[in-house]
Amino acid sequence: MVKINTLFEEGKISRISDLEIERYANFFENSYQDNLRHSEKNANDFPRWSIISGYYAMHDMAKLLISKKFRIKVDFKVHATTIALLRELTKDSELAALIEDGYREFLSLANDLEEAKRQRVKVQYYTGTRFLRDEYRRKASEFHANTVMPFIEKMRRLLA
Repeated sequence: MVKINTLFEEGKISRISDLEIERYANFFENSYQDNLRHSEKNANDFPRWSIISGYYAMHDMAKLLISKKFRIKVDFKVHATTIALLRELTKDSELAALIEDGYREFLSLANDLEEAKRQRVKVQYYTGTRFLRDEYRRKASEFHANTVMPFIEKMRRLLA
């Protein structure tokens, strides 16, 4: 497990100043809510974007907690550092597992895009078939219900 002091020494995190904390927290408060709404509204028509924005809602909510409760800003290798920091600060394995699942799903979509780029596959390959459209809808719905919302609800309780 990574130690917080190591993350400071490596320049991956820093302290948030008194002048910056309100602006920083407000940004993540609004951003996670925007991403969550986007995820919910696009699950049927744009399920891949729903998954991506669902993960970003989780990511922004984690950074909101880290900034408000611990006055720490994530500066480098943002996704991996946020996950490591959240795991260390909360000592909550369920919470860490949820955001790790979200990150893996996000990376899976990024890998799909990279593979498409390499092979010059048409966009239809991903969403043009009824099967893939239905599969992504199912994945988006399950991801939202089983990963995003449990994470968001747990984070809300921690922020209360």
